[in-house]
Amino acid sequence: MKKFLSMFMIMVLALGFLAACGPQRNAQEEPAEGGANEEATETDKPEKLTMWVNDEEKQKDAIAEMVKSFTEEYGIEVEMTPISMLDQVKNLALDAPAGKGPDVFFQPHDRIGDIVTQGLAEPVTLDNAGDYSETAIDAVTYDGEIYGVPQVVETYGLFYNKDLSPEAPSTMEELTALASSQTDAAQDKYGFLMEAANFYFVYPFFAGYGGYVFNKEGGAYDASDIGLANEGAVQGGELVQSWFTNGYIPKEITGDIMNGLFTGGKVAAVITGPWNIATYRDALGDKLATAPLPLLENGENPKSFVGVKSWMVSSYSENKEWATKLLQHITNQENSMYYYENAGEMPANQAALTDEKITNDPLMSGFAEQIAYGEPMPSIPQMQQVWDPMGSALQFIANGDDVKEVLEEAVQTIKDNIAASGAK
Repeated sequence: MKKFLSMFMIMVLALGFLAACGPQRNAQEEPAEGGANEEATETDKPEKLTMWVNDEEKQKDAIAEMVKSFTEEYGIEVEMTPISMLDQVKNLALDAPAGKGPDVFFQPHDRIGDIVTQGLAEPVTLDNAGDYSETAIDAVTYDGEIYGVPQVVETYGLFYNKDLSPEAPSTMEELTALASSQTDAAQDKYGFLMEAANFYFVYPFFAGYGGYVFNKEGGAYDASDIGLANEGAVQGGELVQSWFTNGYIPKEITGDIMNGLFTGGKVAAVITGPWNIATYRDALGDKLATAPLPLLENGENPKSFVGVKSWMVSSYSENKEWATKLLQHITNQENSMYYYENAGEMPANQAALTDEKITNDPLMSGFAEQIAYGEPMPSIPQMQQVWDPMGSALQFIANGDDVKEVLEEAVQTIKDNIAASGAK
């Protein structure tokens, strides 16, 4: 009998040892929907999830309605705190370590690199990644991992006044002809205007000929490989310079000047983004129309920067899997359409983006089409070192300086700035 009891105790101890050595997983580590394990039980659920939303009224109101159905389905309350998305990262770095941060927050994708470097966001696993625009998923992918659940995609395109240009100029030759025939600077009349010394808007004409900011391979950017002074970038820079040289675009052009002239009926076409739709529509009514950017001389579509606004899961959240489930819910097709209709921003959900309400919208359809030709703005921290040198370079180009020399100097400045910042 003693021998039996001894053997029994040895077996119990051995089993206890094996259990201790096995993988440990608490309830909060169970994946949620979209990479999320459906075996999560009711006891895994938090009573509440917290989210920081951008403090724009229409966005707040739309999201408040969208989360109601999540609460109804899962019994989890969602607490919203409005904070400007441009202030959220700073606040998160201060509040989250003290346990005062949110489960999820809202950010433009070009900040992802900095956010990840600071250790503020958790990668998300999405089994429904195919539900989103490929460009949007590409934008929120950093070092091979997805860090954002996309809500909004945006880019810029062509607005035109149908009284001055009955049809959209579909090629650069047609746009140039429009500028040539309708520009009378003395009367503040122009065929075509854009912020041509702003690199954000000028980039498509570099990229369409083969220029690039940072080379990207295997989902990762190489900040040491900068293509803003290669042959294609120079060709794009020379095209931009010709607009200034020919007097089609005044050197002192700004967004405010351009908007005032266009809404005043003095410009046939402008390049800008959908954020101007409301202002332009109020001024021009049925005369207003949109289109993708005109084809370049080489037959290529200009590759505009695409921006993506996405939801991110805080590294400090104790409810990461349920937070992911919430984000997938508010970015599904139905909620994405609701957000588009009430907040006025284009959805990143592919089924919503190609919905007839958008493709048949005479003002939004041009931008929706242009997104297919665009590329995400680089999201690595080194991108912050690009803007000022390229802005200065475009000012020199506008003044007639040698394009190749100016761009080569700008690239060297970018490399020096990256080195000085300590980024690699």
